[in-house]
Amino acid sequence: MSDRIRCPWCGDDPLYVKYHDEEWGVPEYDDQKLFGMLILEGAQAGLNWITVLRKRETYLEAFDNFTPEIIVEYDEAKVAELLQNPGIIRNKLKVRSTIKNARGYLDIMENEGSFSDFLWNFVDGKPIQNRWKTLDECPVQTDASIAMSKALKKRGFSFVGPTIMYAFMQAVGMVNDHLVDCFRHEECKHTTK
Repeated sequence: MSDRIRCPWCGDDPLYVKYHDEEWGVPEYDDQKLFGMLILEGAQAGLNWITVLRKRETYLEAFDNFTPEIIVEYDEAKVAELLQNPGIIRNKLKVRSTIKNARGYLDIMENEGSFSDFLWNFVDGKPIQNRWKTLDECPVQTDASIAMSKALKKRGFSFVGPTIMYAFMQAVGMVNDHLVDCFRHEECKHTTK
């Protein structure tokens, strides 16, 4: 590890540090990557993010690289197979929500043209630049995450509550919640589309 100052939540686990340093807070605009992160954030509900992060590669394999067009075709046999896979969170509601969310994703793509634009509209198309000094200052949900949650639920999504959506917004760079003394704060501030 370097002597760089980081957000304290990533600790010193190499996988967590790599995620913090390279991914978290970087604006993501790719439709399918955003869908994949939405699924992973929903899988995290009630768990620590590191638990999901350690299973991410297996998730990609088990859920066909988060390809919504394939996921919507999953039948009961596929659900049963997924629930036997120790490499994912084996929660029936979370597995079924992935299928529901794939349907919602395809509906948005058909009617709005872009999942990315649909989501980024909740922050007016550009990252919100926060300036938190401590983790205690950082909210767990905001008006934007509440509005995004409601809009997604209306489209049939599940595991998209306001707190999950705020964690999603942090992860995909819709908000820059790196603490101001973290070396990534300035770097993410200048990362754009």
